[in-house]
Amino acid sequence: MNLNEKFWDTRYKNHDIGWDLGQISPPLKAYIDQLTDKTIKILIPGGGNSYEAEYLFNHGFKNVYVVDLAKIALDNLKFRVNEFPSEQLLHQNFFDLIGSFDLILEQTFFCAIAPSLRKAYVSKMNDLLSERGKLVGLLFNAPLNNDRPPFGGSKPEYIKYFDETFHIERIEMCYNSHESRANKELFFILKKKNRKVKL
Repeated sequence: MNLNEKFWDTRYKNHDIGWDLGQISPPLKAYIDQLTDKTIKILIPGGGNSYEAEYLFNHGFKNVYVVDLAKIALDNLKFRVNEFPSEQLLHQNFFDLIGSFDLILEQTFFCAIAPSLRKAYVSKMNDLLSERGKLVGLLFNAPLNNDRPPFGGSKPEYIKYFDETFHIERIEMCYNSHESRANKELFFILKKKNRKVKL
């Protein structure tokens, strides 16, 4: 299966987007609500309809970027939030993105990419985060599918992927999931490890 732009655009055209909650994910809303610095640069990869970006923007976070292969999804966000800067809606492959971000929010992107890309995901996240940057979000704690997204996983598997590159501040069962995902997802906070240069 080729998880390319055409694949994702077709899913949106056919409204075949079962992962879409139609609202901001409650755990991410709770996390965003305790952020105090509204100048931070935020990335939402594979953001889709990106209710998180809409919520952030409407609450004073203007330095928010969404990257997605599906132009339809980005257009949907722009339609809902006309003032959202078009230059901050990035229609491209996440793995080709260049930049530096203080916070990256994970919301159903990790489970949408082929499992063979998970190590590349970790490496790219590390590259994109600023020196004290954080990767925060949700991961499915269930097997899910083998042949199509969403692809699942487990806490031990995720720790194995992230432990070398990130300080794991938290990875635990989510207590405030949307009812459709209750007992199926982990909330995590990862802080970038700053590698010491050997002299």
